[in-house]
Amino acid sequence: MNVERIGVIGAGTMGAGIAQVAALGGYETRLHDPVPEALETGIGRLRRAMAKGVSKGIWSEHDADEAGSRVGATTSLADLCECDLVIEAAPEDLELKRKLFADLADACGPGAILASNTSSLPITAIAAAVPERRRVVGMHFFNPPALMKLVEVVATADSAPAALDATTEVGLRMGRTPIRAKDSPGFIANRLARPFTLESLRMLGDGVADAATIDRVCRRGGGFRMGPFELIDLIGLDVNLSVARSFYAQGGEPARWRPSPIQEALVDEGRLGRKSGQGFYDYSDPPNPSSAAPSHRLSRQGDSAADELTLDPAKLAEIDPAGPAILPRLVAQIANEAAFALEEEVGSRADMDTAMRLGFNWPRGPLELTELMGSERIVALLEALQAEKGDAYRPAPGLIAAAKS
Repeated sequence: MNVERIGVIGAGTMGAGIAQVAALGGYETRLHDPVPEALETGIGRLRRAMAKGVSKGIWSEHDADEAGSRVGATTSLADLCECDLVIEAAPEDLELKRKLFADLADACGPGAILASNTSSLPITAIAAAVPERRRVVGMHFFNPPALMKLVEVVATADSAPAALDATTEVGLRMGRTPIRAKDSPGFIANRLARPFTLESLRMLGDGVADAATIDRVCRRGGGFRMGPFELIDLIGLDVNLSVARSFYAQGGEPARWRPSPIQEALVDEGRLGRKSGQGFYDYSDPPNPSSAAPSHRLSRQGDSAADELTLDPAKLAEIDPAGPAILPRLVAQIANEAAFALEEEVGSRADMDTAMRLGFNWPRGPLELTELMGSERIVALLEALQAEKGDAYRPAPGLIAAAKS
């Protein structure tokens, strides 16, 4: 399959960003939105992003002008009839996406690839209304698409190899780094990111340390740019909780994916993170003296991430006395999730590490973290936690086998 013309459905932040990288990749691009005002806003957003890239020296004015000339706008799906690939970036509503894909199957030629940018919905379910499901794939970009290099190419049981290969080639030509993922909850990146927040919430609930301490140890000992509670506050506690509930349901309610009651209580209180002014931290400036949360500004003051990740208990204790109890436990659950994902053939080892380094800016991927900590140490810690706290810490069979080898 040869792709030269790309359609993008949805003129929001993601859709406009995908259209931008498509045009910069040399593709004739049509941005679609049924709402004229939204389409106009999306095109304006794209033009401003192009100009900003020129001012920062990311691309030349000539390249931006050429790319801009390749972008068209339409409110009619019929205008996408000549597109070889259509990427849907509509709101995360399954019935809406199913209807869109049914309409696209009618509007586009039988050889057109239909791709969804969904981050949380099953591609197989979205494709249910398409007569030729072999041409339906996932093409999950990360926000903002122009800056984030990762794109997950997601295969259902019906996706044709030729469609997957062509979509991968499109990702490369757009200047992204494509990885292959199986259609399963969260694909690769969002699934492997689950333990970073869920296990941190469990440690908070167990009284291992407070949120600010866990964040500081993750930044300074783990080399993560943001701690887990900073990340939840940035995403929004309500949004993160919704994702956690979706994972839990889609995965058959495994104990390790159970949503946190702490997070549920904070959402009920209206503490939703940065957008509400309070989450795990207080974001008011100056800090609110009556706030139940510590000031984020003061918690970060004078702090910086470590140059190199360490799992040495003595070095972690220098950061905080609770450090040796925090980072190894977090890494063990990250390694465990990666082991379960490998057994389910969600993706390759290399793609899993690439996903987390590029998609979430982790200092190392989960398999690299597994190697650093060692399977034997990981399994010993997980088994001790399982004996004390239950099935959320059941080690993956692959990890147990690696520890015995």
